[in-house]
Amino acid sequence: MSNVYIVIEDSKDWKPYYPSANVVTAQEYLFGEHSEAPAGTRVINLCRGYKYLSLGYYCSLLAEARGHRVIPSVRGINDLSRKAIYSVGIEDLDALVDQGLAAEDNPDTDTFTLDVFFGRSAYPQWAEFARQLFETFLSPLLQVEFRRSGGRWRIRKIRSKALHKLDERQEDLFAEALDAFSRYVWRKKARRPSRYDLAILYNPDEALPPSDRRALANFVRVGRSLGLDVELIQKRDYASLAEYDALFIRETTAVSNHTYRFAKQAEREGLVVIDDPTSIMRCTNKVYLADLLRKNKVPAPKTRILQRGDLKRLDAVVTELGLPMVLKIPDGSFSRGVMKVGNEDELRAAAAELLKKSDLILAQEYLYTEYDWRIGVLNKKPIFACQYFMSKGHWQIYEHKPGGSVKEGRFKTFPTAEAPPAVVRTAVRAAGLIGDGLYGVDIKQNAKGCYVIEVNDNPNIDAGVEDKYLKDELYRIVLEEFIRRLDLKRKPHRGGGS
Repeated sequence: MSNVYIVIEDSKDWKPYYPSANVVTAQEYLFGEHSEAPAGTRVINLCRGYKYLSLGYYCSLLAEARGHRVIPSVRGINDLSRKAIYSVGIEDLDALVDQGLAAEDNPDTDTFTLDVFFGRSAYPQWAEFARQLFETFLSPLLQVEFRRSGGRWRIRKIRSKALHKLDERQEDLFAEALDAFSRYVWRKKARRPSRYDLAILYNPDEALPPSDRRALANFVRVGRSLGLDVELIQKRDYASLAEYDALFIRETTAVSNHTYRFAKQAEREGLVVIDDPTSIMRCTNKVYLADLLRKNKVPAPKTRILQRGDLKRLDAVVTELGLPMVLKIPDGSFSRGVMKVGNEDELRAAAAELLKKSDLILAQEYLYTEYDWRIGVLNKKPIFACQYFMSKGHWQIYEHKPGGSVKEGRFKTFPTAEAPPAVVRTAVRAAGLIGDGLYGVDIKQNAKGCYVIEVNDNPNIDAGVEDKYLKDELYRIVLEEFIRRLDLKRKPHRGGGS
């Protein structure tokens, strides 16, 4: 842990633990030789409190000014300072509370407190809650108070806990948690000298990942040639995000899962991140996308947004969109959550089924084409063009069969200059409404024109498919965009003073 400082307020606070050269006082860190530690130094701030303008607050504030990677961050401190702020981030945690308290429940009390040190708890049934709490706030020592009201347990308060106030049992838990955290997350790495460190988030068990293993290996290899240290990380590596300069998400994204938390945290830490959280939010919800395209007059299939009350008026939907038509849940991916209906009975049954999963669904006119165009767009410029053909004997590119198997249609890859100009222009325009990240725009083209089916925030880049024409140049284009953005962040900002 030679690249880590553990900052304490008083040397006596460390008396119960083994001596360590990494432990420094707040005075030493703020004003001594440790204040000159190089950028990238890790800091675990264990001061007695983080109240605004306190010693603990200044340790985190100046750590960030020095380019050090600190927990808790100033933003984390501020998030915990007012319940009105942190309550927004604990909705998912509340769902785990009843599960954890099932074994602890005591009818004679309506309160319960839990200590969480570096994402660990003394109780196995609280392991997932503790991990997610740490991922949400990235604060080393936390105490959570739960209160029962109306027969339900809820989080009442979350506060930081002071190191010098731990009892003997808590000291043991703290020592074990710190040891595990420092060995796993902030272990010393023998890295090659590199311009920047890029983390690629992936899931080795995902059935239909945005990039296959060969493509991931290509990103690592090409990155090395550009002076990037590219490292593959997984969901369990959330707490190590601050080690990197940039994050590239190569796992299917959703606002409801950890990919969105990774993107949000990376953005908070000042990393360059693709997919950024705004793009994830906008692209993964088809209701949002349909309205966005309509308002900006981007051609798309005729679409109606349906809610439960519309089940009584489906004849009007049939008149407007015709049959067959396509129904979609807002956050489906890889052809999942999409149903084609051929008559009114099928429409009524399918709509009722999908409305159990979402308060709003989409009904869309069915446009048959032998293939969909997929135009990859990065920073508002086209970078690849593919035709994805429908799975043989099926109306979609992916056919999900019983038992979990997936049948996929064939493809053709083109230079973007050889794709129809109208398709490319429409794709770039649609992607520009979302942002300047990496997008895959799906377009159907027929005699009447081009129609945007979807804008994907996390488009496939697979070896032998999207890279078939450009080969290594495709990986280089993507990685050089990260470098361009990182270089811009390094340039001195010129602005006015106060």
